[in-house]
Amino acid sequence: MTYEETLHYLYTQTPIFQREGASAYKPGLGTSQALDDYLGNPHQAYRTIHVAGTNGKGSVSHLLAAALMRAGYRVGLYTSPHLIDFRERIRVDGQMIPRETVVDFVERHRAFFEPLHSSFFELTSSLAFLYFKEMKVDFAVIEVGLGGRLDSTNIITPILSVITNISLDHTQFLGHTVEQIAAEKAGIIKRGVPVVVGEAEQTGVREVFRKKAEREQAPLVEAWRSDNLPDDNAELIDDHYWRYQTQEGELIGELGGQAQVRNTRTVLSAIQILREQGVVLPPEAVREAFRHVVELTGLMGRWQTLREQPAVVADTGHNVGGWEPLSAQLRHVAKRHRHLLMVVGMVSDKDIDGVLSLMPSGARYFFTQAAIPRALPAEDLRTRGERHGLRGEAYKSVPEALKAALAEATADDFLFIGGSTFIVAEALPFFQIKNE
Repeated sequence: MTYEETLHYLYTQTPIFQREGASAYKPGLGTSQALDDYLGNPHQAYRTIHVAGTNGKGSVSHLLAAALMRAGYRVGLYTSPHLIDFRERIRVDGQMIPRETVVDFVERHRAFFEPLHSSFFELTSSLAFLYFKEMKVDFAVIEVGLGGRLDSTNIITPILSVITNISLDHTQFLGHTVEQIAAEKAGIIKRGVPVVVGEAEQTGVREVFRKKAEREQAPLVEAWRSDNLPDDNAELIDDHYWRYQTQEGELIGELGGQAQVRNTRTVLSAIQILREQGVVLPPEAVREAFRHVVELTGLMGRWQTLREQPAVVADTGHNVGGWEPLSAQLRHVAKRHRHLLMVVGMVSDKDIDGVLSLMPSGARYFFTQAAIPRALPAEDLRTRGERHGLRGEAYKSVPEALKAALAEATADDFLFIGGSTFIVAEALPFFQIKNE
């Protein structure tokens, strides 16, 4: 098979949650463990860091990988979903897995995994674990796909677990309260393995993590209590990047979203725990990681500037927890620009009204839909947006919405693109953004 044929096979022959939703969700570790045993338990060949959470786990994973890379380690990074190229999910020292390796994995092992009816994510995780072993990485940063306890990645025993935060998302799978969701995320806490929790605003959530950590005799670090990054030591510069005063010295945070302040606190707490375990992470490596994380790891879609005049920014925030900081940032941005234009779309299984209630009412909207089965039709989104005072027109495709928005925008306007990871994914090629 060619690489394109291999991807077609993976997308069509194995259920993929990102596109199909609930019908592709396959909880449980049985198949993942069977694949892992068959491949010789490759993840045991290197040290791992496991990152879960409702929001922020992608940014935290990339920042940790970047810091380890700048400290001189060989680092694997496994994240999801991808935006442009499937291979974004699996990187070593920032470089995407080769096409030939993907093809070879499927051709060599399909006779084993086809009878298991493996999911897309189960196969992708197994491919990542094996590739990292073959590349002789020192560390692999592994991002949870969904939840934690029953996620395919939860067969590893890391040297550090990180849980960024908890909010209501994927409630049909993880539970309808933040405490139930926290219990699923807490499933990555392993016996004796330190765990960093980035945020836990509700008392019930804090108790879930504390009790689980106590049962597993796992040292628990609550990052929000850390004095390494007081809130008044974070300054947003020109709406594009952060400047922090920390125990690492002055950090310039390339990721400019409001949520990055809490992500930074989580990362710095994790780095301190890694140091206590003997991992050498000089302050200069940490500073370089924060300043150049996009270049080092290929991270995209986190308050990413796509054009300057008019200002065009894309962000993958897609749930209430992600939109709370985005809402505040857009209100700030609106004061500095002539008009605020919004190209937005969502998938149908999210808290649509919860997110729409956080979107700025004074903006001009270009409602659209991604080319996936889960997408909420643009006209339905426009109708629901009107109930929240959001005015605009519906467009049946992302390129159509972008063309209309850019035709209307002037040099002094600000155009935001988001509401769904898939809207951002379809927008990036429009601006000739590539992930090399």
